[in-house]
Amino acid sequence: MLKDKIFGIKRNVFFLGLVSFFNDFSGEMVQSVMPVFITTVLGAPVFFVGLIEGTADALASVFRLISGWMSDKIGERKRPAVLGYSLSTLTRLFLVIVNNFWQVFALRVIDRIGKGFRDSPRDALIAESAPETELGLSYGFHRAMDTLGATFGPLLGFLIIFWIKDGYKALFLIAFFLGLLAIGSFVFVKDVKVEKLEKQAKRIKLDWSLFKTHKKFIFIVSALFVFGLGTLPIGLVLLKAKDAGSIADVPLMYFVYSLTFVIVAIPLGKLADKIGERAVIALGFLLAAISYIGLALTSHLLAITLFFIILGIYSAATDGMQRMLAAKSLHGELLATGQGFLNMAIGFSSLGAGIIGGLLWTTISDSAALFYAAALSLIGLILFIIMSRRLS
Repeated sequence: MLKDKIFGIKRNVFFLGLVSFFNDFSGEMVQSVMPVFITTVLGAPVFFVGLIEGTADALASVFRLISGWMSDKIGERKRPAVLGYSLSTLTRLFLVIVNNFWQVFALRVIDRIGKGFRDSPRDALIAESAPETELGLSYGFHRAMDTLGATFGPLLGFLIIFWIKDGYKALFLIAFFLGLLAIGSFVFVKDVKVEKLEKQAKRIKLDWSLFKTHKKFIFIVSALFVFGLGTLPIGLVLLKAKDAGSIADVPLMYFVYSLTFVIVAIPLGKLADKIGERAVIALGFLLAAISYIGLALTSHLLAITLFFIILGIYSAATDGMQRMLAAKSLHGELLATGQGFLNMAIGFSSLGAGIIGGLLWTTISDSAALFYAAALSLIGLILFIIMSRRLS
């Protein structure tokens, strides 16, 4: 008889964490070299890198909602998630034979569509695989495994490029096989049959009724959207380390940020199970503001390291906990749709934050962008507290 838990984590959640570990190991290994590959090897202009990422992330945000609705409609989680992971993995194989940057553009779009397809059904399956008293632990574990893979991926990518001459093809092949390990891990993942979901799935419509009948959820997501407008891309914030030290300090700060996330994600998840996810999310908002303000006011590397640690704690306090909040707000037949709506809102707000923050950073100063991020974080915190109290 199979054990219900592995290392204290529900079996389904454990293997979904393994899926994300291998996939992000693979994906971030590719992504870490992609800007140089596109501009140096394929000869694309620098602005093309931003065009690819902006277009791809926007598409991923839309498909998160569509895939969530489809998952609820057919009453399944596993198959849509496997489809999404498979699409992303296949793109890494075809990168071996690309010879111009428009082909990379097409593959990156397919990769992000795959991400959009997998995220919402997977997040819904996590919620259905664990009791409500363990949702914080489950989402915290999953996000920790995801970030752990994303931390090791660029490291391996750097070693491959460093040791192998013209090693991009070797890197893409290794990334492809790591992606296959992610898909293979799904063998141990089982769909959770929910009676209510099966009975009502056929009646689910993707229309404005979600806004009318679930105002509590929509208002809270709106607060998270405002906060997200101040969430600067980590790649942009890392430039602070370069300006204060050297280029070599950039990967160091990214490692500090990621390692902090991995260390605190599970304890914060357990804390959310005890005191509630809203309190932990609010704490994350506050820590984000503190980190942005601190980074804006300092140029000392030691202080910058401290604020990147705080930034890592903030990310761990909000990333998985927002998914937990969505899981508690929308049950049963709308669970994946709710996850999709949340992910779409966060995706578009992050895109807006990247555009606004990038413009402020380049046209005014890094401090202007960081103070903007701190202000939006505090406004989002206030709105989140108000909405949570009124709608509780």
